[in-house]
Amino acid sequence: MKNWKDIISHSTFRYIDHSNETYFNERPYTALASFAVDDALAMSVSNGDSPPAIRLWVHPPTIVLGIPDARLPYLEEGVRFLKAEKYHVVVRNSGGLAVALDDGVLNISLVIPGVKHLSIQDCYEAMVFFVQYMLRDLTDAIKAYEIVGSYCPGDYDLSIGGRKFAGISQRRVKEGAAVQIYLDVEGNSKERATLIRHFYNVSKKNEATKFDYPAVDPEVMASLSELLGVKLTVDEMKKRVHAALDDFSEEIVEIDFSAEELAVFDKRYAQMVKRNEIVATLQD
Repeated sequence: MKNWKDIISHSTFRYIDHSNETYFNERPYTALASFAVDDALAMSVSNGDSPPAIRLWVHPPTIVLGIPDARLPYLEEGVRFLKAEKYHVVVRNSGGLAVALDDGVLNISLVIPGVKHLSIQDCYEAMVFFVQYMLRDLTDAIKAYEIVGSYCPGDYDLSIGGRKFAGISQRRVKEGAAVQIYLDVEGNSKERATLIRHFYNVSKKNEATKFDYPAVDPEVMASLSELLGVKLTVDEMKKRVHAALDDFSEEIVEIDFSAEELAVFDKRYAQMVKRNEIVATLQD
């Protein structure tokens, strides 16, 4: 597996902490807005208007569905079940399947340009290396491979001892890519996994589907706090992100969003609203 320097040569990074935001550009700062923000950043770095960026985001209880999840035969029942459990539901515009977010889950978006010259695997490996590096004092046991039975399974699931604590997706816009990872830092991972397992049971029942949805096993999911036997918090993990970025760069800048970036955000936000029309109706 490649390391950061094999993939990313940039020396200046933009740091954005959106983990405590409630509104962005006069829009409620839901996960729906987060994906629109990443699209705006990917466009901006692609055009050379912004340095590469790392953005941190946290949302209250939210189930983020993948595009295939929106085709489940009994989706209406599944969304209503999640609503009854006090979870907001959003369909994202990047790859993957359902994941659970709450205030114990830190999301990191690495937004980089020049992806015509970088493979999808390269971008994933940059994120894997970043996470391994920022936790290097606590463990050298983080592996990247698919954890069967996890929710949103993929080749770049991050695990320790065969139990998954993170998953990565990727969204490409022009020549920019937003590599997005959720880190299960603290909280009850088994409850999150059980919730998503029940969502699939309710939304699919026993009906045959063209897409192979995961049979979620809560026993293969865990938080970093549980896996490492250390009481980690999201705030502590944010400090680790900044420290690792400081080691990997010569300069970290914090730049307000430009008028052009906000205009792209508005456009992409409208597209996300359109994508989520059906799911939004089910939550009314």
